[in-house]
Amino acid sequence: MSELPKAGEKAPNIEAETYGGERIRLNDFLNKKIVVLYFYPRDNTPGCTKEACSMRDGMDELKRLGVQVIGVSTDSVNSHEGFQKKYNLNFPLLSDKEKKIIKDYGVESEYGSARRITFLIDKSGLIRHVWLKVNTSEHAEEVLNKVRELGL
Repeated sequence: MSELPKAGEKAPNIEAETYGGERIRLNDFLNKKIVVLYFYPRDNTPGCTKEACSMRDGMDELKRLGVQVIGVSTDSVNSHEGFQKKYNLNFPLLSDKEKKIIKDYGVESEYGSARRITFLIDKSGLIRHVWLKVNTSEHAEEVLNKVRELGL
C-alpha cells in the first residue's frame, strides 16, 4: 500500500469510470478547477450519505469558488448511479473496484474499502490540505473554509 500523500506533494493522477460510461481524470481539471477528492467507505451508509449530502448542499458555493468535487469508493458504477439518483447528488462518483486509486492515495482500509479521507488539490495539481478526520454532516463547510483560508 502506498503512503498517504501530504500537503505540498503532487497529487497522483486518477482515471476511473462514473455512471453513463464517462471516464474522469484528475488531469482533466488541472489549470481549470480546484479539486476536492473525497474517499468514502460505501454508498448508502449513514456517514457516507451525510457526507455526500453535505457536498450536494454546499455545491452552489463550491462551484462559485471554482471547486470540483469528486467522490471515490470501491462500490460499483451501478451502486454509485443508484446512490446519486436517490440523493440527487450533483457531482461525480468514481468506481474504484480494482482499488488502484485508493492504493495510489494510501487510503485503503483494513477491510479493503476506502477510509474517509479528503484531499484538496489546487489548479496546479498540488495537494494543499488533507482531512484525516471529517465531520460528515458539515464537510462542505470545512472545505469552503479551507479554500477561503488558503486563498485558492
